[in-house]
Formats: sequence, structure tokens, C-alpha cells
Amino acid sequence: MRLKKGDSVTNIVLPAIDGTEFNLESLQGKRYMLSFFRFASCPFCNLRVHELVSRYKEFGDDFPIVAIFDSSLANLKKHTRSHQAPFPILADETNQCYRAYGVEHSFWGMIKGMVTRFPTLIKGIFKGYIPLIPGGSLITMPADFLIDENGIIQRAYYAKDEGDHLPIDELKAFALIAD
Repeated sequence: MRLKKGDSVTNIVLPAIDGTEFNLESLQGKRYMLSFFRFASCPFCNLRVHELVSRYKEFGDDFPIVAIFDSSLANLKKHTRSHQAPFPILADETNQCYRAYGVEHSFWGMIKGMVTRFPTLIKGIFKGYIPLIPGGSLITMPADFLIDENGIIQRAYYAKDEGDHLPIDELKAFALIAD
């Protein structure tokens, strides 16, 4: 079931690629983005993580992003450590958090993304994001959530296809809202 604006977040405790255990409660009192990705070697997902890393300073001095992948920790480390992200990248191998946040699966969304975003797919592959061993579901769709200081969802964005994410301008506007 999809979450919506006004819903409270469900706590997340998952392993991070840096070897720590991340607890979402550590972000109480802060605005942040919670982003659910597909499998660890997904070209679209890795391009998005690359974009978030390269534009991270645009979101202000203290705007956390939490990235969650449908992957085992070992597979996730293999495919995402090179990003050197200034935010936690987490593995949800059992999909417990994906279910809690209503993250969807769509065969047609996967096909639509491959067809309509083919140039982006090729760009990701040429950057080295080759989806040979998914290690997660091929039909998981991305989802992004903007959360306020009280742990209330202010924006729930469920992807229409495998390469769809909340627009960066919308993320930036939310991140830069003055307290």
C-alpha cells in the first residue's frame, strides 16, 4: 500500500556499506530524503546515486539522504562503494523496508524504462554500471520520500518506470526550506 503526504515514517534499521548499522531514528529533528533504489548494479540507480553525490552540496549543509537498495550487503558493496557517497547506502536484502513503504514492482515499468530511457541506460553501461548480476528484483520500481523534522512524509514519489525519480529541483527546494 502506497504511503502518502501526512503519513508517519516507519523506522528503518539496516546494514550500510561502510560496515555500520544505520537507524533512521538518528535523523529525528532533521528534514531528509529517503530513496529506494532497485538492485545494486542497476545502471539507472547508479547514475542517480552519482547525480546525488555530485550535487550533494546544492542541498545545503545538513540535509541527509538515505539510499536503500534491493540487494545483499556484499553485492551492494561491490557495486556502490566507488561512489564514495556522503550519505548512507543501505542493503535491504529481505525487502522488509520496501514492503513497509509500499515500494512497488512492475514488469511494464521495467520495459517502459528500457525503451523510453534507452540513451540513459547506454550512458550508465558506458560508465561501468553493467547489470550482469542483479542480486535483487529486476521489476522493483524506485520510490523517493521527503520527510520533515517530525518524521512526517511531505512528498511520496513512486516511480512510473525503472529510471524515474523525484526531480532534483523538487528535492533541492525541499532541502533548502529555512527552519
